[in-house]
Amino acid sequence: MIPQSGNRFADKIMAKHHHQDVPMNDSEAARAEKLSRELDSAFRNRADLYRLLLDELTAEIGPEQAEAVMIRTIEKRGREVAAAAFAGFGPNDAPAIGEAFLAVSPDGGRMYPTDVERGPDHIAFRVRRCPLKDAWIEAGVGEEKLATLCRIAGAFDRGLFEATGVRFANVTWTPGHGPGCCHIALTNRDA
Repeated sequence: MIPQSGNRFADKIMAKHHHQDVPMNDSEAARAEKLSRELDSAFRNRADLYRLLLDELTAEIGPEQAEAVMIRTIEKRGREVAAAAFAGFGPNDAPAIGEAFLAVSPDGGRMYPTDVERGPDHIAFRVRRCPLKDAWIEAGVGEEKLATLCRIAGAFDRGLFEATGVRFANVTWTPGHGPGCCHIALTNRDA
């Protein structure tokens, strides 16, 4: 029997992870590996779209406006996702929101490997690898543009987490930041 928390989103997550305890046969393992590669490809495609949209918008309206338009749009999408994913959470549920976020991390967390710091009123993530950043580096973007693209992508997280009412802090990659990616911290509103 799978434990029920009373939160539909969390219950779906628990059901998903409960099922993962069942061993896979060779056919299922091959399918899972194929889906993992396809998922990675989809995220890289998303990165390419961000990069190309930034180039086109920059040519049309200039770099500052291009970045601002993309940030507004991507942050709005984060808020849309939060409305469905975190509807049962409130501004003092930062640790639970963070755990729910980690539980649905693509490919069981392998796509975005993360170091996590947990506390009674907060949770923080240090993302060690990002497929978006990897794709931009492979496309040959320079450090300044890479930092801009990371800020743009980070707008999704801002929209996602700020919509819940928790306190949100995010440091996206910049030159000198090191090999990882963004650092995200969620804290209960009243902490």
